[in-house]
Amino acid sequence: MVRSELINKIAAERPHLSPKAVEASVNITFKTIEGTLARGERVEMRGFGVFFVGSRHAHIGQDPRNGVAISIPEKRFPRFKPPAKLHDKLNQKG
Repeated sequence: MVRSELINKIAAERPHLSPKAVEASVNITFKTIEGTLARGERVEMRGFGVFFVGSRHAHIGQDPRNGVAISIPEKRFPRFKPPAKLHDKLNQKG
């Protein structure tokens, strides 16, 4: 599902809301999550999961083209941890 599909689905389920209002709400939600993660804080959405910032430490690697050792800087990236209920729902049989 892409952003536009999400907006259309919410607008269809809530006909009293205009698609523009739904789009604004979705955009505000995503921007808030993005800004919070950029500050290094976590976002907890009860019943859905937790977004948090992970990191890889700086280390020495190899350039695969010529085998020369290179310094790889520390990197931060977004992570997501689903609740046990969602994990179970995705892995149920039948």
